[in-house]
Amino acid sequence: MKLRYFIPAFIALLGAMLISCSDDDKITFLDEIQVSRSYVAIDKEGGSTSIIVTAKDSWSFDETQIPSWLTISPMSGGAGETEVTFSAEGTINGRNADLNIACAGRKQNIKVLQGLSETKTATCAEVAAGNEGMTYRVTGSVNNIYNLEYGNFYINDGTGNLQIYGTLNKSGKEKGFPIADWGIEEGDIITVEGPLKFYNGAAELEKVTVIKLVKSLLKVESIDPEDATIPLEGGDVTVNLTSKGNGVSVEIPEAAKSWLSISNITGGSNPVVTFHAGANAGGDRSAEVTFKTSNGSQESVVTATIKQTGSIVEVNCTQFLEAEEGDTQYRITAVIQSVANTSYGNVYLRDFTDEQVYVFGIGAKGDFQALGLKEGDIVTLVGKRSSHNGNPQMKEAQYESHIPVTDVTIAEFLTKPDNKNVYYRITGEVSSLFDKNGNANDWGNMFITDGSNELYVYGLYPGYGATGDSRKFWVTTAGIEVGDKLTTIGYKDTFGGVVEICGGIYFSHSK
Repeated sequence: MKLRYFIPAFIALLGAMLISCSDDDKITFLDEIQVSRSYVAIDKEGGSTSIIVTAKDSWSFDETQIPSWLTISPMSGGAGETEVTFSAEGTINGRNADLNIACAGRKQNIKVLQGLSETKTATCAEVAAGNEGMTYRVTGSVNNIYNLEYGNFYINDGTGNLQIYGTLNKSGKEKGFPIADWGIEEGDIITVEGPLKFYNGAAELEKVTVIKLVKSLLKVESIDPEDATIPLEGGDVTVNLTSKGNGVSVEIPEAAKSWLSISNITGGSNPVVTFHAGANAGGDRSAEVTFKTSNGSQESVVTATIKQTGSIVEVNCTQFLEAEEGDTQYRITAVIQSVANTSYGNVYLRDFTDEQVYVFGIGAKGDFQALGLKEGDIVTLVGKRSSHNGNPQMKEAQYESHIPVTDVTIAEFLTKPDNKNVYYRITGEVSSLFDKNGNANDWGNMFITDGSNELYVYGLYPGYGATGDSRKFWVTTAGIEVGDKLTTIGYKDTFGGVVEICGGIYFSHSK
């Protein structure tokens, strides 16, 4: 029997032995949480197996680790004993999952096995269409190394790209800087082996073992300028290579050929390729160019990303949501409608279009708090249009400026000095939908009250940035009526002896 079949078989046997143990034979790993078995074996034909979890505090499984083929019930629990059931449909090939239960800051590991785990040699495309939990061996060219500590990168074998999410180093350790340990470089031909998992629908091999590494015939030695960025007004980027193959071919993506071209190329063992772009009238743009060489028995491929700075495009929330994903930088000024995460600055922005844009972080961790940003503030951000699970969002957002908005009561607002540069957020009950002359109007002039004090709202518009006729009829459109609770943002002014909140930024209302 081959070793790779013997080890899973032994583990499966061990799991079966553990199944036969009584609850009195409970395996204790941590003080905070105990499991009756740390290996769970499910029949290859499908079925269910249960264990007992004994905890001193609330506990839960890490949902991100659970493959689609496995069902666990319950997923969480409290102090005491809980029976946890693992279920799976039948499978042709063996598969496994490595899970963690968190309790009181500690983690208990559980391994789930269904059938004998076999290794299947496959192409990148076959892995992408494969069975989650099964172990695959695949060979391809290394590209886009993006994490050195864990060893995350992509490989391509001509059938498609496949993400390698974690690589074991030569000692078999995770998080052991495997890229440097193995000497992996872009363009190398690598053979790896690991279990398949799907994340947001994308296939990835996790915690792979390196089986074979063939060094590339081609290497990018340097790029000038180092950030590979062409300025807005146009210019060149030069890529210096070393080659052990017979010549070098260069490919520019079809979508980038309208703005990026090759202005010069030299051959030999140290090829130099110069790319040129003219002035850029649009937003930021980039292209991944490909270099190839061959010695007759081996082909090597390396890539480089050429970028060009573009103009920042001013948009409202609706225009941003309708924009294409890419490197174009967009500027949005809107009200922070709500805060999802204060540490990273994950917020929802809303403007007069009545659309909301989710911002996945402002600057670095802690910047949001350091800037003193909060719900209700009017903020200007610049970032890229991206998406997550099909939902649009602003990514890599950078702070430019903001107008702080202070929450006050109507009574407090009435005592403030007139100042068109200081904004307040006020909540009150709509007491009248007529202006101060008693006339109905299209601009949303009304009175709000706190029961004791009344405040004149000089215009209520759909939100920040409303101009012209887009400011009209908002009260009717929003269905605002006398008696509703209204929150609005504006500055203090006094006209004809009447104190007014001006600016007309609608925030919210409720019946």
